[in-house]
Amino acid sequence: MQGSLDPAGIADWVFDLDNTLYPRHCDLFGQIDVRMTAYVARLTGLAPGEARRLQKQLYREHGTTLAGLMREYDIDPHDYLADVHDIDYSALVPDPALGEAITALPGRKHVFTNGDVAHAQNALKAIGIAVSSFDSVFDIVAADFTPKPMRAAYERFVERHAVDPARAVMFEDLPRNLETAKHMGMTTVLVTPRAETDHGAEAWELEGHDEPHVDHATDDLAGFLSSLQLAP
Repeated sequence: MQGSLDPAGIADWVFDLDNTLYPRHCDLFGQIDVRMTAYVARLTGLAPGEARRLQKQLYREHGTTLAGLMREYDIDPHDYLADVHDIDYSALVPDPALGEAITALPGRKHVFTNGDVAHAQNALKAIGIAVSSFDSVFDIVAADFTPKPMRAAYERFVERHAVDPARAVMFEDLPRNLETAKHMGMTTVLVTPRAETDHGAEAWELEGHDEPHVDHATDDLAGFLSSLQLAP
């Protein structure tokens, strides 16, 4: 991996939401995970253990559980999103330092998430970052339900917001989602689980953290952004 990120020439700052704008050890996504398994169990009639195995299989094969359920079970995506995001956001901790660091960045700021806008708004509110700090929230609905890491999702994002990948940097917790961004020309930053914290990341989710498509890595997003040498 290279050294510190040079912000010169960066016009667009692209942030994943879950486990990126808040740390993985908050385990907010753990609540979503439980609801996804319950949804699969109700849909299929499978016992909880079998439903969980199917959910994880769909996630790995299709990029998200939602994409797999749409393809293989023809579900209503809006019903699914409302169900799995019916969670307790108080698990998140306000992060004013991160909000200040994002506000200070030059250029445009975007949230690019496999969740939906309502989930992004609720999560940002819980960590104390105004949605207005971002120029856009590009969600799974805007991506026509095509999830990261599918290239079509990134192409829709850059087209919708006139983003030049060569002048963009993307922050993500999943190495596989950065691979597509790198192939399109973006600078990439992997946000890893914080040191000495318990987290629920599965081994395969972290595979590729040391691959060439990861330019930079940090376990402290606020600190990483604050350390950038921004032009006055």
